[in-house]
Amino acid sequence: MADETFDAIIVGAGFAGIYQLYKLRNLGLKCLVIDQAGDVGGTWYWNLYPGAMSDTESYVYRFSWDRDDLVNYRWKEHYVKQPEVLAYLNHVADKYELRKDMRFNTALEFANWSDSDERWHVTAGGSKITSRYLVTGLGLLSKTNLPDIPGIDSFQGDMYHTAKWPKDYDVTGKNVAVIGCGSTGVQVITEIGQKVGQMTCYQRHPQYSVPSGDREVTPEDRQYWDDNWDSIWHQVFNSITAFGFKESDRSYHDATPEEREQIFQNAWDQGNGFRFMFATFNDIATDLEANEGAQDFIRRQIDRIVKDPEKAKKLKPYDVYARRPLCDGNASNGQKYFEQFNRENVDIVDLKEASIEQIEAKGIRTSDGVLHEHDLIIFATGFDAVEGNYTRIAIEGRDGLSMKEYWDEMGPTSYLGTSLPEFPNFFMISGPKGPFTNNPPMIEVQVEFISQAIEQAEKVDKASRKPIEATKEAEREYSALCDQLASTSLFWKAEDNWIFGANIPGKKRCLRFFFGGLQAYRQKVQEVQENGYAGFKPFTQSHVASARL
Repeated sequence: MADETFDAIIVGAGFAGIYQLYKLRNLGLKCLVIDQAGDVGGTWYWNLYPGAMSDTESYVYRFSWDRDDLVNYRWKEHYVKQPEVLAYLNHVADKYELRKDMRFNTALEFANWSDSDERWHVTAGGSKITSRYLVTGLGLLSKTNLPDIPGIDSFQGDMYHTAKWPKDYDVTGKNVAVIGCGSTGVQVITEIGQKVGQMTCYQRHPQYSVPSGDREVTPEDRQYWDDNWDSIWHQVFNSITAFGFKESDRSYHDATPEEREQIFQNAWDQGNGFRFMFATFNDIATDLEANEGAQDFIRRQIDRIVKDPEKAKKLKPYDVYARRPLCDGNASNGQKYFEQFNRENVDIVDLKEASIEQIEAKGIRTSDGVLHEHDLIIFATGFDAVEGNYTRIAIEGRDGLSMKEYWDEMGPTSYLGTSLPEFPNFFMISGPKGPFTNNPPMIEVQVEFISQAIEQAEKVDKASRKPIEATKEAEREYSALCDQLASTSLFWKAEDNWIFGANIPGKKRCLRFFFGGLQAYRQKVQEVQENGYAGFKPFTQSHVASARL
C-alpha cells in the first residue's frame, strides 16, 4: 500500500519544478515536489564553484510571468551569479508558499507505471507514493562526468568536480589543476587566476570565448526594462535563442570585409557568446566561410590579448566554431578569460601534445613523462547531458520498460521534448529534443504546454478519463523534423561536442535538441494543441471539444 497519494508528483525544485508546481496547483491538483537537494534551486543549488554565473543576461534569466517581480525584484549586474540565482528562486518559492508542497533530501529511487490502476507508483526517500501524473524537471546538465583516469584514487590532495564543489572552499595560494576548459572551466579559470598560487589548465579543445560584457545595472538600464517588458518578452519568445537580443537577418556574404570586421568588433565589445554567434550574421552556424570569418576574428583577438606567443598558440582554436557559444568575465573582479594567461602563475598543458597518463599521489603525470605537482585538482569536465539523469534512475513505463531500455537502440528521443510512448501520464521538462535556447523561457513554454494538456485531461469525466500518452508515430515524425532542422548545422562538425553526446565514451552520438529555435518550437506546440493535441492518445479533436463543454 502507498503511504500517500497525489494527483501529480514533480521531480526537481529548480526553475522547472517551481513553475510546474505553481501551474498545477492553480488547477486544483494535489501536488508534491521532491528533490534530493536540501532546498530549492535545482542546478543552482549545487553550482557553488568559483565564478559560477549564467551566460544569459540577468533581465531574461528569470520568469516572465511574474510582472511584479520583474519590476520590483532587483539585480545588481547584467549577469546573475550563482548566489543571486539561488536567492531569486528561494524568493519565488517563498512568495507563492510553494515549500509546503515540497519535500527535500528526498531522492527519486524508483517509479513504475501500472496499467491496472492507471497510476505511477513511486519510491522516494524510503516512502511509497502514488500519483496520476509524473513530471520530471531533472535539468539538462546535472549528472556529472568524471573522467576515468588511472590512479585517480591515489591523489593525496583535494579533488572536486565543479558540480560537487564544497561550500566556502578557499583556493587562495593553492597549486591548482583545472581539467577542462568548456563553459565551466572558463568561468573557474577567470575567477581564480588572481587568487591561486599556481594554476595549470589542462586543455584538450581551446575555446572560442568572447567577453560577457558584464557590468553593473544603471538606473537607465532599469528604467528601460521597466518601460519595455512587453516588447522584451515578445522578442524573447519570438526569437531563435531567447537571449533577449535581435538575431541578425543578414548573411556574412552580403557584407564587405570592412563591414564584417566592424560588426564582429561591435559584438565583441558589447559581449555575450550567443550574441556574437547569432546577432552578427545569420549564417555563422550553417555556412563554413561565415564560420571561418568568426573563427579568424576571435583568434586575432587572442593574439592581441595574450602576450606570450606560446600560450597564445595553445589557446587558439582551429576547429569549427560550433559548440555552445561561450562568454567570460564578471563584474565581481573585472577579469576576463584570455587575460588570465598573461599571469606568470597561470599556464597551459595542451593535452593533444601531452595527454594525461595518470594521476599520482602528488599530481598529474602527462605522456611526456612530466609530473605536474598540485594540491588541488578541479574537474571542469562537464556532464552526461540531457538523458544522463534519466538513465541513472529506475523510471519504468508500461510493462516494466525502463527509459534506458527504450533509448538503447535509437538514443534519447521524445515527442516535443516532453513525452514518450509507453510512458503514460509522464512528462519531461527539458527532455531530449527540446529547444536549444535560453532555459527559463523554454521551461515556461514546456510547463505551460504540459499544464494545458493535463487540464484538458482533467476536464473529462473521471470514469472515462484515459491516460495521456505520445504515439510512436508522432515521436518518429517529430524526430525526423528535428533531424531536418539540424541537417545544415555546423554543430555536427565540432569534435567531442556534448550537444550530441560525443563527450562521453560509449555514449550514442545523435541529435539531442530541437535546433529550430524557440519561436519555431512554440509554433509546433501551438499546432499540436490546435489540432486536438495531435500525437497524443487519447486526445482527438472531438475529445478535446467535449472536454471544453
